[in-house]
Amino acid sequence: MFVRTAGERDLTAIRALLVETWHTTYDAVYGPDRIDRVIEDWCSPAKLRASLERPNAEFLVADDGKRIGGVAYAESVEGGTVVDLQQLHVAPDLQGRGIGGMLLDEVIENFPEARSLRSEVVEQNKRAVAFYLANGFAEIGRADNYGPAQSGIAALILERMLTA
Repeated sequence: MFVRTAGERDLTAIRALLVETWHTTYDAVYGPDRIDRVIEDWCSPAKLRASLERPNAEFLVADDGKRIGGVAYAESVEGGTVVDLQQLHVAPDLQGRGIGGMLLDEVIENFPEARSLRSEVVEQNKRAVAFYLANGFAEIGRADNYGPAQSGIAALILERMLTA
């Protein structure tokens, strides 16, 4: 796998990966109907397309030339001192192979002025929480509504300090 900037041609594959990872990870916790609503709200083709064009942001994919195995999306906030990592997903059958770490490293590399990297992680997603903690993140808070809408899904706010 290699990491590259996502493009318009990747949007269908990105959406498919997001649908697969969300359902695999959260159906047993929140139910498939609720996850369908989250996907429609947060991962619509229009929202994904808008993310490609957003300034001060990076939309990345891990690609092996045959399929997209992972995706990351991050935005620079607070005057460029903080990176908000909004998405980091790896296909369920590829997890544990270093793809998440590759995407995380590339996100950090793309924001050299940043002092910290933050992410909201669904508290019930123990595997993701363990990934972030193993990669230098620490819990700095909690949120009752994960994501961009009033989801009612509890999340941890994690932060990794960066050296500039």
